[in-house]
Amino acid sequence: MDIWNVLEYVAWGASVLFGFFILYDWFVTNSRYSEEVLTSSREGELEAMTEDQRN
Repeated sequence: MDIWNVLEYVAWGASVLFGFFILYDWFVTNSRYSEEVLTSSREGELEAMTEDQRN
């Protein structure tokens, strides 16, 4: 086995670990916050407030 095969296996292993981390973070975030909080847009509120001040 040459170095490229080893690097390929390492890359696959890293991508699987990142995938598990993404799924774990998704479940933790979804259980910690309500859907209303997750879909709200604080940036949109701030932008609307600055536009109200301009008019």
